[in-house]
Amino acid sequence: MVSAKKTRSSTKNDLLVHEELEQSQESISVVAPIVSSYNEKIRPVLDAVENLRRLNISKEGIQLPTIVVVGDQSSGKSSVLESLAGISLPRGQGICTRVPLIMRLQNHTLPKPELILEFNGKTISTDEAHVSDAINLATEELAGSGKGISNNPLTLLVKKNGVPDLAMVDLPGITRVPVHGQPENIYDQIKDIIMEYITPDESIILNVLSATVDFTTCESIRMSQTVDKTGLRTLAVVTKADKSPEGLLEKVTADDVNIGLGYVCVRNRIGEESYEEARIEELKLFETHPLLSKIDKSIVGIPVLAQKLVQVQAMIISKTLPDIVKKINEKLASNLSELEKLPPNLSSVADAMTTFLHIIGLSKDSLRKILIAGDFGEYPEDKHMHCTARLVEMLDSFASDLDGSSESDPAKDFLVEEIQMLEEAKMIGLPNFMPRTAFLTILKRKVNSIAKKPIDFVEKVWDYLETVVVYVLALHSLNYYQLQLSATRAGNSLIGKKKQYSIKHVLQSIEMEKNTDYTCNPEYLQEYDKLISRRDSFLREVLDVKKPSKVKLEGVGVIDVGYLRDHTKILSQAFDLKVRMIAYWKIVQRRLIDSMALHLMLSIKDLVNHELEKEICHDLMSPDCGWIERLLEESPSISGKRVKLSRSVKVLQESKETVANIMERIRMVTVSCNAPCSGRHPVL
Repeated sequence: MVSAKKTRSSTKNDLLVHEELEQSQESISVVAPIVSSYNEKIRPVLDAVENLRRLNISKEGIQLPTIVVVGDQSSGKSSVLESLAGISLPRGQGICTRVPLIMRLQNHTLPKPELILEFNGKTISTDEAHVSDAINLATEELAGSGKGISNNPLTLLVKKNGVPDLAMVDLPGITRVPVHGQPENIYDQIKDIIMEYITPDESIILNVLSATVDFTTCESIRMSQTVDKTGLRTLAVVTKADKSPEGLLEKVTADDVNIGLGYVCVRNRIGEESYEEARIEELKLFETHPLLSKIDKSIVGIPVLAQKLVQVQAMIISKTLPDIVKKINEKLASNLSELEKLPPNLSSVADAMTTFLHIIGLSKDSLRKILIAGDFGEYPEDKHMHCTARLVEMLDSFASDLDGSSESDPAKDFLVEEIQMLEEAKMIGLPNFMPRTAFLTILKRKVNSIAKKPIDFVEKVWDYLETVVVYVLALHSLNYYQLQLSATRAGNSLIGKKKQYSIKHVLQSIEMEKNTDYTCNPEYLQEYDKLISRRDSFLREVLDVKKPSKVKLEGVGVIDVGYLRDHTKILSQAFDLKVRMIAYWKIVQRRLIDSMALHLMLSIKDLVNHELEKEICHDLMSPDCGWIERLLEESPSISGKRVKLSRSVKVLQESKETVANIMERIRMVTVSCNAPCSGRHPVL
């Protein structure tokens, strides 16, 4: 809705501009001088707009009113510009204009014309005899010595008596077929440049058309129609009227291609004619030619074109100036606000120390919340940073992994290992004594079989913690590149040490479990007593060969007893050994899980409360880091952003001052001309 409203408003404004142009044409004589009556009044405004262009304000997203000259190759575009400027431009086969040529024409009562080229930060003076060569040399520097093109602009300032005050951008002529030395995609390159210049609503399109072609087939018309469908910001100049007069009147009156700002038909300079001679011949042509003389005199001739361009230029500046002022103010306010939000630039050791302690304090506080207290207020939507919940999930997964291992299945190969171990542990002595070595041997094997699981678990936990710690450190030190490097490096190093320490702790715990069978947990005896009470009934089932070979033992599961019936002598002792191991293995598993949880929480607390800050200080104070001196350096991103914003603010402030001067100039001229100038054209 807003977009449509804006479009209607723009269209209305354009229609008003168009009506004013039509009205103003009534006062233009066929022999109107090429210098407009606007010149002295419009020039300061043009100078100011040119200053804005030099400040490169378009990079701030603010478009300037511009007359953009486009045309198909060989349409006579260069000849039109030559006639307006009264100078010779480069000629030749193929594309002569290979870079955007910004032409600034200034009417000046100098005894001798003054021509200045500006490009790549250079300013070069030239003269009428050498300007063409100078443009060629500058073009080669910008676009290379071949036939390729470049989007780097070249500015030509022409101060000369008798020229209109105009600012125009001449673009490369459109060609579809690359010639030798041109890139295959030359058409696309030219199109991209043209579209960049003609797309903004602030651009007036001067479409140069040859009278010798069908306007509807002109590529330049097609391009302009894509961005200016109504044609209300398109002005057409028809060249080579003398070469194809037949039907020209019908072409410019029928307007089959929507040229909202109208047509101007011209005759280009021929051969060695001077510009004065060319104007005389042009005047004769449109006065005496049987066909061309029928064309309305308000739309023929270079002087009419010059006058019309000056009027269009004045009106587009008038229309866009308030919006330019608004955009400059908005952009300036935005950049100043963004600049103020950047962290202060550290300039002293005291500043650096204060900032360092503040950042470390914030980092520790953040880690304490998410790793210990379970406070996720800083990261409500990022579940990866909900660390206590993730740690519990990993611990539960570790417990399930241990519980799901084959060593935790009491029914698997029931009594097989116990029988084999008891037979190998036989010695001369009383038969009802339980050999402790048998129990320890089985225990050691079972612990060895699950030894990798707790190691994998602590590695997984510390890998996760590393991502969290490094992220928090990097986030809080984001604005200070050297501190960020040091903090993340210290975080990685400390996590590596903590991981190795935890692995060492796990290995020690595993070694303890393998070598000593002890617990004071009453659950061990409770479980043992419960299972041993079922021994007699189980043995009866086993020894009764008439019973099925599958026997259900409560608390264990279904047992295949076929193998057991061959070892009846030590079944009772093997059963006792088995239930001791079942009861004790549950203790071992729980002890591993509990000790891992307690160890990790203590390690995390030590890391956050004591070790992290020491590690970062140690890293910063190493000989390679330079301690505070390095901390004073901003991160490249912040430094680059500060420079960019500062440069932008400077440009915008200068632009604001420039525009303010324009507005004051307009106000003063309006006041001075209010009464006496009522019958003359408005300044803007």
